[in-house]
Amino acid sequence: MPAEPISIMGIFSSEQRAALAIDQLRETPWTIEQVFSPIPSHAIEDALEPPKSRVGWFTLAGGIIGFFTGFLLAAFTSLRWSLIVGGKPVVALVPFFIVGFEFTVLFAVIGNVLGLISQARLPRFEAPAHYDERFSGDRFGVLARCGPDEKDALTRFFETNGAEIKTNDV
Repeated sequence: MPAEPISIMGIFSSEQRAALAIDQLRETPWTIEQVFSPIPSHAIEDALEPPKSRVGWFTLAGGIIGFFTGFLLAAFTSLRWSLIVGGKPVVALVPFFIVGFEFTVLFAVIGNVLGLISQARLPRFEAPAHYDERFSGDRFGVLARCGPDEKDALTRFFETNGAEIKTNDV
C-alpha cells in the first residue's frame, strides 16, 4: 500500500513571495492543492495559470434556451388564444422575436448565476481543513502536497522562499 501524501502549508507575508513560490512550485514534482489570499491578486492568478472558466457556456446555454422558450411561449399563447387577426399571420415573427430576446436576456442571466454557483462549488458551509484565520487578514497561503520522503525538501523549499511552515500532522 503506498504511503499517504503529506500536505504542507507555506504561509507568506507578501503577495510577491507567494506568487514566486507558486511559479517555482509548478516546475517541481509537488502538487499545489490550494492557495489562500486575503485580496484578489493578479500576480497569484498569473502564477497559477488557472484554466478558462466554463461559466460562459452556462450563459450561452441559458440564452439559447431562453430565446426558444420565449418564442415558443408567445407562439403557443397566440395560437391558443384564437384571436381574430384580420388575415394577418397568427404567429408573427417580429413581435415574437422581441419576446424571444427578452427571454434570452433573462435565461442568460439565470444560467450565468447557476454556472457561477456550480463552478465555484457554492455554498461552502465550513472552512477548508487547512485554512488559517490570517488568510483573511494579511497573509497568503500555499498548500502543496508531496510524498512522505519529500517532506523535508518541500519544507526547505518553502523556508528558502520566506514562508512560515504549517503541516497537517501537527
